[in-house]
Amino acid sequence: MEQLLHFTWKYRYFPPQQLTTSDGKEVEIIDVGLHNHNAGPDFFNAKIRIGGHLWVGNVEIHDNSSDWYRHGHEKDPAYNNTILHIATVIDREVVTQSGIRVPQMQLSVPETIRLRYEQLQHDELFPPCYRIVPKLPSIVRQAWLSALTTERFEQKTLRIHNYLERTQGDWERTFFVALARNFGFGVNSEAFEMWALNLNFSALGKHRDNMEQVEALFFGQAGLLEPDAVPDDRRDNYYALLRREYTFLKNKFGLNAIPASSWRMLRLRPQNFPCVRLSQLADLYYRRKVDFSRILAAPSIADLRTLLTATATPYWQTHYTFGHEAPSSPKTLRSSSLDLLMINTIAPLLFAYGRNHSMDNLCDRAFELLESIRAEHNYITRSWEKAGIEAKSAADSQALIQLKLSYCDRRDCLRCRFGAEYLKAKS
Repeated sequence: MEQLLHFTWKYRYFPPQQLTTSDGKEVEIIDVGLHNHNAGPDFFNAKIRIGGHLWVGNVEIHDNSSDWYRHGHEKDPAYNNTILHIATVIDREVVTQSGIRVPQMQLSVPETIRLRYEQLQHDELFPPCYRIVPKLPSIVRQAWLSALTTERFEQKTLRIHNYLERTQGDWERTFFVALARNFGFGVNSEAFEMWALNLNFSALGKHRDNMEQVEALFFGQAGLLEPDAVPDDRRDNYYALLRREYTFLKNKFGLNAIPASSWRMLRLRPQNFPCVRLSQLADLYYRRKVDFSRILAAPSIADLRTLLTATATPYWQTHYTFGHEAPSSPKTLRSSSLDLLMINTIAPLLFAYGRNHSMDNLCDRAFELLESIRAEHNYITRSWEKAGIEAKSAADSQALIQLKLSYCDRRDCLRCRFGAEYLKAKS
């Protein structure tokens, strides 16, 4: 397998005997080069002495030499600087686009590495590297977790940049869209994102000082004031008021709502019903607590918590859906919900904004924020805890989530440092 051959080369699992090219020249590996995970040669800037002459250039690796032609490298000038071609089976000479014959060396994957790799690929237990994790030095574990935390920030930054493009570079709107998405708390995240991107912020801004009109716009744009979204017997006075306000504003600004069918209600706890979350968002917006400038200026985690603390408006303190009265409760965001909003919204926005504006202090604040929040507790963190890694903060839990979703689920063990340690273990 070609990827295992990359691993063998990268970590220098060469046979103890003298290495030679296919035509008998001695090979001395000084530097294996930089592993390239994108298009082009597999390893850049390797330093190799072949037949007594030092060469600096790229290395290409295949299962069979003939794969050079199957992949079209003989026509690609990007491979002209290849100084060594490595293959398990040397079945053909290889020539670059510039007409140079490339030296070749046969290399096989050690049997122990191949067997361990198969164990990682087929073990049904999660994580499959559970045998090695408890034996790893803490510095190895922490270094990988730190890298994964950064990787997760960078992955979330891509989504934020997508929002920026769709809002013509408006950070205030981008922040609101990101916040709204995370108000869906998983189940309704896509619906909240679609709703927030569909909001007319120009219309909202003109009516921001009227809470009923803010709620009318929020619920109306969510499709939840449409006649087919609320049964006849549930259309109480408050529904009629919001419906009347939205009809006027819809005609005034030419608004279009998202389908009410976008929202999921099944197997949701009542406090997570879309109506309750929309009312809490309306509360934050009306009181100007979700202005991004205030988030950037907040000096402490306590201030951020205060800014994000939202309470449903009076009607929704006795309702979860229109026309269905329930015992009164303030429906304020819980501490655990505030933590999730800071983990998934505030910290990534600080990181993305810091990267975008070359403000390292904001990137540092993003990491510090995660490190100051308690770790998330879910099936992923519990599985890693059983394997010997306990998440001590949200930075750790985010790293473990990234590890599961981007490496373990894809069985991409060769790019994982834990997987690499498993393959390299002596016993």
